[in-house]
Amino acid sequence: MKTLLTFGALALAVSATTISADAKGCLTGAAAGAVAGHYAGHHGVIGAITGCYAGHKLAKYRQQQWRNEKAPPASPPSTVPPQ
Repeated sequence: MKTLLTFGALALAVSATTISADAKGCLTGAAAGAVAGHYAGHHGVIGAITGCYAGHKLAKYRQQQWRNEKAPPASPPSTVPPQ
């Protein structure tokens, strides 16, 4: 357990200084995946990698949904008949 916390703190320190803004969701996903992987047979690293991937995809999905909600509605069709 002490090793897991040490590596987690080290990974957090390194990633906080090197991750760009495009990596949204990776840290939270990696943390959740590492904990889940640790309890599922001591596979914390694999869990962190897949959690980072899943967290990043989820963040991109949520951002796209937010953009779609904020998009202006399409203009209604014209009611003036053609001449």
